[in-house]
Amino acid sequence: MYEIVVDTNVLVASLRSRRGASFRLLSLLDSEKFKLSVSVPLVLEYEDAAQRLVGEIPLTKNDIDDVLDYICTKANHRKIYYLWRPFLKDHKDDMVLELAVASRCDFIVTYNKNDFKGVESFGLRAVTAREFLKEIGELP
Repeated sequence: MYEIVVDTNVLVASLRSRRGASFRLLSLLDSEKFKLSVSVPLVLEYEDAAQRLVGEIPLTKNDIDDVLDYICTKANHRKIYYLWRPFLKDHKDDMVLELAVASRCDFIVTYNKNDFKGVESFGLRAVTAREFLKEIGELP
């Protein structure tokens, strides 16, 4: 089973539309096709980004809290003991990389693949939600 970290932009995309690959990916959290890893800093970033969407999307603050609670119940919770900073251009991306390394992940799922150049040296692949869904056989 694959272990993945989902970048915040994928979570935001899933909240904006039920028709995209991001929504499909997160709807498969129970599928046993992959396991999601999270850390406290990443969940806090998810929460901050998601709460800024209130009023733009048809979800309330409570709805978003429920989504985040669900993600947290299904995910592997990891503590980060070693920091690789600075490795990437953005410190928030470094946080995602550190989680992926600590979790021994296979993939970082993101829509900003260029921001994760060089993660291959850690044995990781940066892929879009669509690319990951193809990898696990959920898209042709």
